Amino acid sequence: MLSRVANNLIWLERYMERGHGILSLLKVNFYANQDSPELFPWTPIIKNYTDLNNTFYTENTVECLDFMVFNAENPNSILNIVTRARENARGVQEHISRELWICLNNYYLFLTKKNLRKKLISGDPIEFIDNLRNFHLMFYGTMDITQERGAPYYFLNLGKYLERMILVSDFTAIKLTEISKTTDKLEQSFYWKNLLLSMGGYQLYLKKYKSAFKEDHIISMVFQEKLFPRSLYYCVNKLNFSVGKLIDGGQLGKNHIEFSLGKLESTIKYTTIESINNQGLDNFITQIKKDIRDISININTIYFSEIN
Repeated sequence: MLSRVANNLIWLERYMERGHGILSLLKVNFYANQDSPELFPWTPIIKNYTDLNNTFYTENTVECLDFMVFNAENPNSILNIVTRARENARGVQEHISRELWICLNNYYLFLTKKNLRKKLISGDPIEFIDNLRNFHLMFYGTMDITQERGAPYYFLNLGKYLERMILVSDFTAIKLTEISKTTDKLEQSFYWKNLLLSMGGYQLYLKKYKSAFKEDHIISMVFQEKLFPRSLYYCVNKLNFSVGKLIDGGQLGKNHIEFSLGKLESTIKYTTIESINNQGLDNFITQIKKDIRDISININTIYFSEIN
């Protein structure tokens, strides 16, 4: 498969996964900000999901949501993300199902409706965000039931699970920064709950632990829980599976990415909570993010230079 095709498929899914993650973060922070604006401001989200030259900061909820959804100068606005995803999909239309293309194109057409921005400003922000999130859920479902299980499917999954790992580590790092500012256990529990809600893990946590939000339990679930589809362990296993399928199919040669994935999987699987506490959770996450970045670089190197 041509490097351009593989690259487009990977980035198509990366953009869609990123958009879904950002929308989930915005929804959860909206609710938290309404109750405790001093604990859950908008500035950390804007800072984390804009470029270094950004000078826009606000604690006005509607202005922040408008910036994160529609602003053309924000590279991670939902409009820009979906536009790039659509551009990548257009370049690989012959490799994705017709239904998947229609699903993504309908999302783009919805976002570019003339009066949509006014609905965000004058309507219910949560209803608006949920409408956008539904397009992502429809995209996931459409891909699952219409995309053939060939090389394009596994390239799409490379993008999905790579981006998901990046989002999980970023979300956790954001919350750690906030937690470090307080010694109040109740406030810290609010931050951990907020993290679980942002990742869709709140219900599973309550089922498994039936307890207050303890740091050790949160970290175990976010990083090591085999049944949680947004844990790092789950994602790295899915990446390994997709890479294996591409190697077996001849679309990918054996290379350093296998070593990098194996190293990360071992780190996540065998590192104990005691070991994480000894080295410091922030240091552990920094190393995890470095390993994920190395995997991302390996993937980019392969599909820009190695596949002909």
